[in-house]
Amino acid sequence: MSKRDFYDILGVSKSASADELKKAYRGKARELHPDRNTNNPNAEEQFKEANQAYEILKDAEKKAAYDRYGHAAFEGGRSGGQGDFSGSFSDVFEDLFGDFMGGGQRGGGGRRASKGSDLRYNMSVSLEEAFSGATKNIKVPTSVSCDGCNGKGAAAGSDPETCTTCSGIGKVRAQQGFFTVERACPTCSGAGEIIKNPCRSCRGTGRK
Repeated sequence: MSKRDFYDILGVSKSASADELKKAYRGKARELHPDRNTNNPNAEEQFKEANQAYEILKDAEKKAAYDRYGHAAFEGGRSGGQGDFSGSFSDVFEDLFGDFMGGGQRGGGGRRASKGSDLRYNMSVSLEEAFSGATKNIKVPTSVSCDGCNGKGAAAGSDPETCTTCSGIGKVRAQQGFFTVERACPTCSGAGEIIKNPCRSCRGTGRK
């Protein structure tokens, strides 16, 4: 059985821009998702087919190869195969909700790499210091536990309290159409606990 043309699958022309391809793919993904087509036994296969088409066409090099050689460019064990359904679902979930979840890039194993926070320190200097130069000592929090609170972040005699918004899990879930999206708890910022009486030494960070 011959494979369908990738452009026909997404319903776009060969001259479609990257934004047009993404928009068409999102529409197809929502339309063909198996959870919304329980009476259609072909929905899963069509969903995977749309994902495969987009995986090829969104990549400039793969798209150029497909435009020149068609499906033959990816036969014989080369990249561009359909893969399993779980991989397809991961790809469409990231494309649909990557921005909502805070972005990030996938690592070599298919997992989304988590970027650490940038370190920032605000300091006020006079115009004279800025012109002539000055040396100042600053204290930057580290990963070493605070001696005053033993890393708890709470002052002596008190303990962090479990966040009631997320019940200590650190994450909350929200329904987005037919997906359930998980994100960091807005109340405790993902910590799972609230410090009402912070340690004065570390100001509640739990680190020196």
